[in-house]
Amino acid sequence: MKTYLLSFALILLLFPMQGGHAKPGKKQTNDPEANFEQLWQTFNKRYAFFKLRNVDWAQQYKIFRPKVTKDTTEKELFGIFCEMLAPLKDGHVNLKAKGADGFKGKFNAEDTPHFYKEFTSQRLVDELFALSEKNLSQKGFGAAKDDTILFRYAQSDTLGYLRVLEFEGLSKKKADKALDRILDAFDGLDGLIVDIRDNPGGTDAMVYQIAGRFVDKERVGHHRRTKTGPGEEEFSEVKTRMMKPLGKKQFTKPIVLLTNDTSFSAADVFSMVMKELPHVHVIGDHTNGIFSNMFEAKLPNGWKYTFSFQRYYSAAMVCFEAKGIPVHQEALNRKEDLDKGVDPVIRAALEHLAKQTQKK
Repeated sequence: MKTYLLSFALILLLFPMQGGHAKPGKKQTNDPEANFEQLWQTFNKRYAFFKLRNVDWAQQYKIFRPKVTKDTTEKELFGIFCEMLAPLKDGHVNLKAKGADGFKGKFNAEDTPHFYKEFTSQRLVDELFALSEKNLSQKGFGAAKDDTILFRYAQSDTLGYLRVLEFEGLSKKKADKALDRILDAFDGLDGLIVDIRDNPGGTDAMVYQIAGRFVDKERVGHHRRTKTGPGEEEFSEVKTRMMKPLGKKQFTKPIVLLTNDTSFSAADVFSMVMKELPHVHVIGDHTNGIFSNMFEAKLPNGWKYTFSFQRYYSAAMVCFEAKGIPVHQEALNRKEDLDKGVDPVIRAALEHLAKQTQKK
């Protein structure tokens, strides 16, 4: 698990996901005006969500360009950039600065999610998931165990629980073997909880590799368009990705998917494609709403930055950017859950599966 104190998006800046890359500049320069122009122009051409996020980018230029002169210091320039980018409120917008004079800075445009307002440290997050497992054990589940760095699972006589910790960091071969072991353990169970709360994301490839173990037949997974120019509608043609059954067996009995607003990026995509399956019921809170791969670029002064440059759509061509994938049934985690000794999201999932299995 990545620590809470480093935000999801900043971690991905240090360990980037798949995404677009800007061509390196022809020459390096610390000139503040040249660096401002390149940042603004690259966003203007490739950022995909100005209108959706209610930001007038041309107006931002009028406001912030006059604040930059040839004498602007690195620290001042960094502050101007952060102020200009903050209204985007996009967790994929990152800036990492390392100046010649020793100045360092990191910025992420994400508003603090509801979940992190309640669980304000990694210790509290860990306590919540320990409570989740305790509640499961009280309902007859065995002790949860890890299988590779991606999965943690447990089971009772009738139900399974699978927590997906993230969607990257493991080879396809190792992930397949882990999924084979887990699906073998779940063979014969009546229902399953898949938990992607507080999942930092990863890659689409891993999303589809895991989702394929729950797919009943080939279906449309999602559609995607890539921003190609400065016009509001300058995008590539729509590309469609299909999901299909993968592996030697698939679990297609009732599934409850647990999400919240710290289910980021690839976890957004996973929720979107899983929600297409008729046997999946989503409980918790909406996902974060940052679906795109990240465009990665470097300014002439060496500062690195990223942003969203693609629009993802559901099978029905709905874009959930900035809203997240809605749930079928809302259940929120609050810090007071730790004192009460009950995870209401786990409780709601168990109640739903009990009803589904009673219908048999």
